[in-house]
Amino acid sequence: MTETRNLLLEIGTEEIPSRFCQPALDQLKANAEKALAEARIDFKLADTFGTPRRLVLYVKDMALVQKDVEVVQKGPAKKAAFDANGNPTVAIQKFAQSQGVEISALEVQKDEKGNEYMYARKLVKGESIAKVLPPLLASLVLSFEWPKSMRWADRSIRYARPIRWILAMLGDRRVPFEVDGIATVNTTMGHRVLGPGAPIVVDNADDYFPKATKGYVMVDQNIRKQVIWQQVTDCAYRLGGHVERDEDLLEELNWLVEQPTAFSGAFDPAFLDVPPQVLVTTMKENQRYFPVYKDESRTELLPNFIALRNGERDYIEIVRAGNEKVLAARLSDARFFWDEDRKRDLASYNDRLKAVVFQEKLGTQYQRVVRLTELAEKVANHLNLPHGERAQATRAAQLCKADLVTRMVFEFPEVQGYMGQQYLLREGGDPAVAKAIYEHYLPRGAGDELPRTGPGIAVALADKLDTLAGYFSIGMIPTGSQDPFALRRAAQGAVQTVIENGLTVDIADLCALAIEGYKLENPVELKTLGDMLDFFRARIKVMMEARNYRYDVIEAVLSASFRAPYDAMRRAEALSRMLTEPEFAAVTGAFKRVTNLASKAEEAGVEPGEVDVELLTEAAERDLYGAFVDLRPDMKQALDGLDYEKFYQIATRLKQPVDAFLDNVRVNADNEKVKVNRYSLLTAVGGLLSAPADLGRLAG
Repeated sequence: MTETRNLLLEIGTEEIPSRFCQPALDQLKANAEKALAEARIDFKLADTFGTPRRLVLYVKDMALVQKDVEVVQKGPAKKAAFDANGNPTVAIQKFAQSQGVEISALEVQKDEKGNEYMYARKLVKGESIAKVLPPLLASLVLSFEWPKSMRWADRSIRYARPIRWILAMLGDRRVPFEVDGIATVNTTMGHRVLGPGAPIVVDNADDYFPKATKGYVMVDQNIRKQVIWQQVTDCAYRLGGHVERDEDLLEELNWLVEQPTAFSGAFDPAFLDVPPQVLVTTMKENQRYFPVYKDESRTELLPNFIALRNGERDYIEIVRAGNEKVLAARLSDARFFWDEDRKRDLASYNDRLKAVVFQEKLGTQYQRVVRLTELAEKVANHLNLPHGERAQATRAAQLCKADLVTRMVFEFPEVQGYMGQQYLLREGGDPAVAKAIYEHYLPRGAGDELPRTGPGIAVALADKLDTLAGYFSIGMIPTGSQDPFALRRAAQGAVQTVIENGLTVDIADLCALAIEGYKLENPVELKTLGDMLDFFRARIKVMMEARNYRYDVIEAVLSASFRAPYDAMRRAEALSRMLTEPEFAAVTGAFKRVTNLASKAEEAGVEPGEVDVELLTEAAERDLYGAFVDLRPDMKQALDGLDYEKFYQIATRLKQPVDAFLDNVRVNADNEKVKVNRYSLLTAVGGLLSAPADLGRLAG
């Protein structure tokens, strides 16, 4: 049985930025598994742990010897290996000598071109990992790709933060190597404040975790995160309130501490007069606090917060008082902004937008508001909103960017839109207009809420489409992973808004309306529209993939039509469901043959037209035409009613006449008129069958 040991590698650093930590551990795990596999070192599992001050690799049951491997080495061509008398040439002798094998042990093999070459086959015995491991681990320490790195003192390497120590233990033995003059040790460091100060001796790899715990370090980030959340919810419970789980905030806090202790604090209830989202943003974004709500509805805040300390509960009252003092100053600023901004009405801020650039080539935010006002009205009309909602959408578009130049939004950009809503409500404005101002930024990202009111939907679509039309018109189209202006998010948000609200609108019409606002020259206008439609098609495809539709179903649906996203999604859903029905699945092959044959009309030199009943000479083609004429009205009615499952259910009744036609009728008849007529019949049948989805794209 192969002897094994556990491996522990700890890279001790200054505090690494929180957003770098988890990606760094992911890299360390992937790089380690790849390096060990390439080095032919067996192991049971590799896992990573960490805190802001340390990145840890733990490998369980690592073999102490590399696996043996059989190596096959290509040598000279066979014809160059022996002379005319069959004696080995100098070339083959030197090759055999270099490989450490006898000439008689060499093999003859043919390459992909059929040429014969001499090959040496030998068994390479695995070496002790005591020799292999030091350079492997040294390379792992340097294998990270940091978003930002630095060089310090006289060190030559760049790193996210300075390396202070490297602990490397294989079982109870230190693995000796150096990285830029930093030699490995058999010690770790405890918590910066609570730890013993002196290095903590680690006797073996498994000794590390309990030693770190005694040094007040929770190394396992998953356990640490669970502890933090439990402490936070316990604090909220003691306050008689509710705290919302915010994964981003929780993740950030997890990578700011090594020994977490949650505690609660309070602020002056008078601050609750400020809009709650401002208070929440101040607590979360500025202070990394959890706000506390009265109940799970999260409509009303308590004058409390929950914070995290990197330490224990000693002197917690002093820590609490310090945090309360800092938050009071932050909230005082927020209340000042709130009071000052309300000294003038929201509409009056629009003039200041003339000095705010939207995009250098696309003008100012004021010019954009003018475009949005016109576009929102057109979109509202296109959505057939009631007259009152159309007026509300227009007014919301006029005011939707006004809060960008308020003191509050300048300080807290996260509350744009929300503040416009709050300012308008406080001055007695139309609640529906205020709601639309808030909704027009939605969705702000994956999983966010969507605009749901008519005016909000109209302005949200106008905002996103205007952005896309503008950037696309000047050629600033996202390529690869680069998308500095979040245009994919804008397009995805527009598609999601249309689909989730069940809007049967043509995205091409909406794009054309947006492009009109820029008054482009005709060639640029046409190119911009084409680019935008390609972009939207890709976003619809992404949404379909997220719903786990088959790749061929997606291609079939989008090939038929994608310009109405809600309709495309319904067609994909209907086709996916119908393909699970044995009766329909059995007929798709025949329907595919029809559509494929119809698509070959041009190849056959035929331009299909109206079907001439007099030229239907075969019984099978007369039967198919008769069935088609009989079923076509019901199928078209189902299409018009967007009832695609019913459409496919009716279509299954064409199977028998389609099969008979395909089995008994030669499409490429000798008589040219008959041939054209048969292609015309196939085109008519195939065109109707493929209206919801191009069945020729289905696999199988």
